[in-house]
Amino acid sequence: MKIICLKSQLQHAVQTVQKAVASKTPLPILTGIYIEAKDGRLELQATDYEIGISCTIDATVEEPGAVVLSGRYFQEMVRKLPGETIEIASNKEDRTIKINSNNSQFNLLSLPAEEFPVLRQINSENQISVKDFCLRELIKKTVFSCANDEARPIFTGGLLEIQDNEIRLVATNTHRLALKKDTIESGSSQIKMIIPAKILSELARLLVGEEAQNVTLSCQKNQVGIAFDDVYIISRLIEGQFPDYNKVIPPSFNTKVELNTDEFLAAVERVSLLAKDGEYNVAKFTFTENQVIITSNNPDVGKAYETVAGDLAGNGLEIAFNAKYIIDILKNVDSETFVFSLNTELSPACIKPNDDDNYTYIITPVRTS
Repeated sequence: MKIICLKSQLQHAVQTVQKAVASKTPLPILTGIYIEAKDGRLELQATDYEIGISCTIDATVEEPGAVVLSGRYFQEMVRKLPGETIEIASNKEDRTIKINSNNSQFNLLSLPAEEFPVLRQINSENQISVKDFCLRELIKKTVFSCANDEARPIFTGGLLEIQDNEIRLVATNTHRLALKKDTIESGSSQIKMIIPAKILSELARLLVGEEAQNVTLSCQKNQVGIAFDDVYIISRLIEGQFPDYNKVIPPSFNTKVELNTDEFLAAVERVSLLAKDGEYNVAKFTFTENQVIITSNNPDVGKAYETVAGDLAGNGLEIAFNAKYIIDILKNVDSETFVFSLNTELSPACIKPNDDDNYTYIITPVRTS
């Protein structure tokens, strides 16, 4: 193999696939990045069997071929090479790869390319096209609500549903639930799949193009393929039955309070400084006619007390929540004000931005003595 390519493009490709390079694995080949050159294109791949990422860039291909290089060293090397172009050439006799850029030259040992599990794109009729900014927004507004506990894998991913012209993403850890909806242009397929949170977060990180583009989702059996721009991601899906989230959302509320998003967020963040106690981060919220009183009490540290103005409709109420769960949602509310809806001190509450009826967040209260 012998190629010449732009450093900026190669660096982009390496950074794209790097998240799929396995760090802890008994298979050394999975710690490498697979590089294949042919037909004026250079394709980089990495996989840890949970996620596979491929990225293709333009290159001058003088000799086609494939090699696997250490993901760790190759990434650092490309980042620090001095020139604008990089030349990569392989030596079949001693399995070394020569990398030249300006006055720098490196010789890297390669891994056997024939051992790498090359990614194959999913060819499925069950596919849908979504705008990148729409998908990015769905992920950003929900993925933080996924569970981290691998003992209950069904909750470590987000449920993506597409029916007719509506797309939904739902995430829950059983203590809170985030639901974001949007409309899409083409909705002939019906899709329902649970995508791991790690994959969703990585996808949102990569969907940062300045120009709007389509993202194609293809699913078959227990896998999803995601294609956009010069990138292809393949991931396993989480198997199992996602609970009926509609049953968690209360049909009506007795108390509704309109609050300023930034003011309320800042107040909860301050009060939560003294609320941390092990796994819990409990703050009490007392909703009165024209204000909300937020308090926390940590016997080992001290107490915090703060008030925020709010317009209440309905009954006053005192209720406790995990402050972190309130902070997480308010960081994702883009509107100036939001509505906090409640029923009793032990029933689920709802937070909704004032200007986005497609975004719903349900949070369960914490029992306090």
